[in-house]
Amino acid sequence: MSKNTWGTHVYRIGNEENLDVQDPDDSKSIELQKKHIEPWLAAVFQSEHLALLLGSGFTKAVAYQAGTSAADMACDYGGFPLDEKLKDAAQQAAVAMGRGEANIEDQIRAANALAQGLKILGDDRHTEVTTALDALFKNFLNGISKTERELKSAVEKCAAAEPADADPAAEEKAGEEASETLDPLVMLVSFLLSFSSRTATRERLHIFTTNYDRLIEYGADLAGLHLLDRFVGCLEPIFRSSRLDIDMHYNPPGIRGEPRYLEGVVRLTKLHGSLDWVCRNSFVRKVGLPFGPQDDHPAINDQPSDSVMIYPNSAKDRETSEYPYVELFRDYAAAICRPNSVLVTYGYGFGDEHINRTIADMLTIPSTHIVIISYGDEGGRISSFCKQVGRKAQISLLIGPHFGNMPTLVENYLPKPAIDRITIRQTELLRNRGWEPAAHKSGEEEA
Repeated sequence: MSKNTWGTHVYRIGNEENLDVQDPDDSKSIELQKKHIEPWLAAVFQSEHLALLLGSGFTKAVAYQAGTSAADMACDYGGFPLDEKLKDAAQQAAVAMGRGEANIEDQIRAANALAQGLKILGDDRHTEVTTALDALFKNFLNGISKTERELKSAVEKCAAAEPADADPAAEEKAGEEASETLDPLVMLVSFLLSFSSRTATRERLHIFTTNYDRLIEYGADLAGLHLLDRFVGCLEPIFRSSRLDIDMHYNPPGIRGEPRYLEGVVRLTKLHGSLDWVCRNSFVRKVGLPFGPQDDHPAINDQPSDSVMIYPNSAKDRETSEYPYVELFRDYAAAICRPNSVLVTYGYGFGDEHINRTIADMLTIPSTHIVIISYGDEGGRISSFCKQVGRKAQISLLIGPHFGNMPTLVENYLPKPAIDRITIRQTELLRNRGWEPAAHKSGEEEA
């Protein structure tokens, strides 16, 4: 499967495959594609084990719909000594990871290694590197905070918008405009609920993300979802290594001793850390940081390289051996590398080798499956990964500006939350009573 054989829009769902979809935005094309894609995803999302991996494209998609932009990941070598050496090291790391151009994550790792090396050599320039690294961290965190603020502002504006004019023509026009520009709040909530609405006999959805922002947490609050992670406590929750399968149950009224699973519970693992994580007194803590904090918020340390849990190691491929990453990636591997598990990726560009390796290991289990949803295939990394691992029958694809566009995905292809169980039960009852929808419809038409 060479990347040259893929067009701009690609989909492979079950036995249906089109690696070069023409006019996917046409209404007839959407209806045809929907007949194949939506039922397949509805079945896949009810697999025994379901995990969702969200990359930076998730934040970019919501930010774009809200009329703003995500945090910039570009490098900034200003203020660093040996900047050319640092730039070369960051670029080499990016190439080794198959990403092409270096980003700020590569620069941070290279700068950390440079500071450690200079300190070992007794070179005073290690303090300059540390100072410049703190400034780089600070600007990066401010960019993430700005993204959160702008997203929150856009959502609040949509929520406070005045209703359309009572005139029917105006209401119809407003409805058409709303369908073209889906409310980012509705879109975010619908996206998360499509994955988290699972039957009680299935294991909880497990969301993994490489993002540092709290958009998932914000969306979960809006959707009324309960998130379970490794943190324990109230004021400043502490990251714990215990792998207890903590869950939420409730007792139905009038029934004792028969607890039932509480709906809307999701597990969350942030593989690369989070904006509100700090390392204090040898413990990783989650501090009380509002969504979209101001740049001068006291919880954001002036020396973030000493506290914020973002790439503290020099080699990304070895970061999984350091605390707390060893625990986070253990959860990731344990969740997807088991029989009858499905992994759905959205906005993940397959640029992290340590994550890709685990996915490749997962696909060695015949009953596993991966659904790759992406706005594009930058650098051909997705097609290269698919070609490398083979196992075509275990890989579903929804790639391109049409399929990866979140409003289009939510409105047309993702299964609608909370209604599938009722619809399925209704169909079973009707069939048991000998009522066939198609025959009934045909009879009505003849009458």
